[in-house]
Amino acid sequence: MSAVLLRSVRRVGTSGTPADVLVTDGVVTTIAPAGTLAPSGPDTEVVDAGGAWLGPGLVDHHTHFDQWALVRRRVDVTGCDSAEATADLLADVVRTGVADPVLVGHGYRDGLWPRPARRALLDAAAPSLPTVVISADLHAVWCSTSALAHFSRVLGRPLEAGEDGVLREQDAFDVTGALSTVPDAVLDGYVADAAEAAAARGVTRVVDLEMRFGLDRWVRRIHGGTDALRVASGVYATELSDVIARGLRTGDVVEGTRGLLTMGPFKVITDGSLGTRTAALVDGSGSLAWAFDDLVAITRRAVDAGLTPAIHAIGDRANTLALDVFEAVGARGTIEHAQLLVDTDVERFARLGVAASVQPEHAMDDRDIADRHWAGDTDRAFAFASLVRAGAQVLLGSDAPVAPLDPWVSLAAAVGRDRDGREPWHPAERMSALAAWRGSTDGRVSVAVEDVADLVLTEADPIAASSAALRSMRVLGTAIAGRWTHLDL
Repeated sequence: MSAVLLRSVRRVGTSGTPADVLVTDGVVTTIAPAGTLAPSGPDTEVVDAGGAWLGPGLVDHHTHFDQWALVRRRVDVTGCDSAEATADLLADVVRTGVADPVLVGHGYRDGLWPRPARRALLDAAAPSLPTVVISADLHAVWCSTSALAHFSRVLGRPLEAGEDGVLREQDAFDVTGALSTVPDAVLDGYVADAAEAAAARGVTRVVDLEMRFGLDRWVRRIHGGTDALRVASGVYATELSDVIARGLRTGDVVEGTRGLLTMGPFKVITDGSLGTRTAALVDGSGSLAWAFDDLVAITRRAVDAGLTPAIHAIGDRANTLALDVFEAVGARGTIEHAQLLVDTDVERFARLGVAASVQPEHAMDDRDIADRHWAGDTDRAFAFASLVRAGAQVLLGSDAPVAPLDPWVSLAAAVGRDRDGREPWHPAERMSALAAWRGSTDGRVSVAVEDVADLVLTEADPIAASSAALRSMRVLGTAIAGRWTHLDL
């Protein structure tokens, strides 16, 4: 039997009166007034929390974990405000020396650039090195001439781009996928580091929606000692047949992973993105990736096989399509992103039992882009509070690497809709602290007896914290089933 005694904790969602909490074999077994519990045996680990706040472990409901692990080692161009500044930064990197065969930058946002991307800028920045810059939203890659030739050979088909050198949607996804093909041992090491970093921010579980099915990679990693997170690993249409043939159903626990790995949802992408200006809007702009009947058919196939749908929809036309699909199939699941909604669709989420899986920091990253490209419609963009008022379940995540895999960043953006000292953007759509907290903890508010001991210890009460305080929240400890994945007391 394993046991942990947490002394003098204040439970989130309560009056804050200090208590002792005993965890036995991964489950909360006793909660009593502070100072009244004794160790249950000689091997009980005793942790004096000193009045820290104890809450349920945090969940990131939308990540691309391999991409997040890789991006942490790529050139960060998020601070560049023009194509020229991006190229200059990459030229500086080239002058310091690049060991890899392809120079990769990440995080460009061209929606407000004064001039568009141009392939010639990258050609000049790195004349002898294929160069790729991945957009912040992952829906576009800006390539040099040599990079287009290189990835045409790698993918076995010609990649066509105009003078801007930008590939969008599926071509971009294919190049990003090729860039992710690194030796297993290397990528696994990167993932282990990223998992530990997530645990240090209080994360106990992630939904991994990496475009290349990751279940077997996660089995290998867990067997190799990467055990800082629980993972639900999703699948896309290209590998749906293989998953069905294996009899995998959403929620199935994978044998031999100590309960850390489960089969995730079936992910399908219906449209593009705001940043790449490919989101499908009711005005006819943007693009839809699926015809309605085809999307119904593949979604029904996944549902019949026991897989929960997670449908990517960003534009208002795409969200209506996604809700229509859920209604036609008669299934529950999630709409991933749900960034722009027509008013009549808001209540449909609750009526159909479809959860909105949102990434609040996107609203902060893209508020100015939205004001330009969705001018006049941003009062119904990132409509978090409206969804909550309608009775819909709202789940929070990061879409890492599009935003940092840090739940406190997501919480701050959800409750404040502010950042960097700017006024809140459409403050009527701010979530309550309690709703945002529930959206980050799979609906749990506090820690109770019989709970699985997936826990987070924080310096301050997260429900009472301001948005600024949330962004800098100090995490003192994180545990999965009572096993510490991070401890800093």
